Amino acid sequence: MLPYLTTHQPVRRIRYIIFLKDVLILACTTFGGPQVHLAMFFDRLVKKRRYLTEEELLELNALGQVLPGPTSTQTITALGFKIGGPNLAYLTLLIWILPAASAMTAAGIGIYYLERHQLSLHFTRFIQPMAVGFMVVAGYRIGQKVIHDKVSLALALTATLVGYVFHSPVMTPIVIAVGGLTTALTYQKQERMKKEPLRVQWANFFLWMGVFVTAALLGAFTHSLPVRLFENFYRNGSIVFGGGQVLTPMLYNEFVAFKHYLTHEEFLSGLGLVQAMPGPVFSFASYIGALSMRGAGWHGQLWGSLVSTAGIFLPGTFLIFFVYRFWEQLKRYRVVRASLAGINAASTGLTAAAAIALFEPMAPHWPSVGVVMLTIALLLYTKTPPYLLILGGLILGVVLT
Repeated sequence: MLPYLTTHQPVRRIRYIIFLKDVLILACTTFGGPQVHLAMFFDRLVKKRRYLTEEELLELNALGQVLPGPTSTQTITALGFKIGGPNLAYLTLLIWILPAASAMTAAGIGIYYLERHQLSLHFTRFIQPMAVGFMVVAGYRIGQKVIHDKVSLALALTATLVGYVFHSPVMTPIVIAVGGLTTALTYQKQERMKKEPLRVQWANFFLWMGVFVTAALLGAFTHSLPVRLFENFYRNGSIVFGGGQVLTPMLYNEFVAFKHYLTHEEFLSGLGLVQAMPGPVFSFASYIGALSMRGAGWHGQLWGSLVSTAGIFLPGTFLIFFVYRFWEQLKRYRVVRASLAGINAASTGLTAAAAIALFEPMAPHWPSVGVVMLTIALLLYTKTPPYLLILGGLILGVVLT
């Protein structure tokens, strides 16, 4: 065995380095959300490098959709786990999120700097209605995929109403859970699959739950803002199904409508800017964390961004490590597959509720309404990349200012 190990370890290490380089390239070039990410993953990781087959990539992506957390991040992290185990998976996660998280942290610090020096943020005035346009299109596209019958339509409409009326972050997991339980009752419509006994390794589940409980207790007893930020984002990252589009209303309800850590305008500016960033949309948490700790100086903002970024990404990572080992057995249960329809329908409704809440203050201002409509039209009827729309809006805002 010794000659085998000494011969193959350097080859394996080189393969890992090449893989991490590919992850960095993707982190700097993938714009447009999970759907676009998946296409670029296929081009580089399947077609060019052949780390896995197309079927294996789609399976990992499906697993990411089933679990709470960022789908693209979980997909590429699971691939790192598949290739090199937990250590390579954590390195994959770090490299994948670093460019976008760094850029959004800088954006948060930059916006506070402008505000503190009483410099005009008027150049971002087109970004805010554009962000609403992005949300409307995201909700529409999700709805096309997940609303197929009267039950899913009723769940989406109910979730929209509840999300619009009740801004408390407590309502979000309740709405999602009710949606999943509703369609889980229709499991008999699902095709029967041969079941195998579940062989569950619980270590990562206990790690996820342990961090959840510890953060909640520390936040309650210490009242430390960094701890509470970590707990807030860890909780949101543990219950969000559907990716960044569904995360947005959760963050808006908690940090703008409920806790007032950010203003409506600051939130929308960040939401627009994150569309122009490569990599995961969940990096929006880095921006919110930086602005939430603006009172502690730029060192505090960096700390706020760090704990918020860790909080939003760690739950999905722990859970993908946990479920990946027995996913083949789990997906054979009809009730699991049936619950996904309700979860997705409820998530669509929450996205619609957030879009309505964000659009309301703009409704009396026809220029903002026009920008929303133009953004929707360009996204639906042209192939213009989102980041070009955002950059164009920023340039136009600077010129007109």
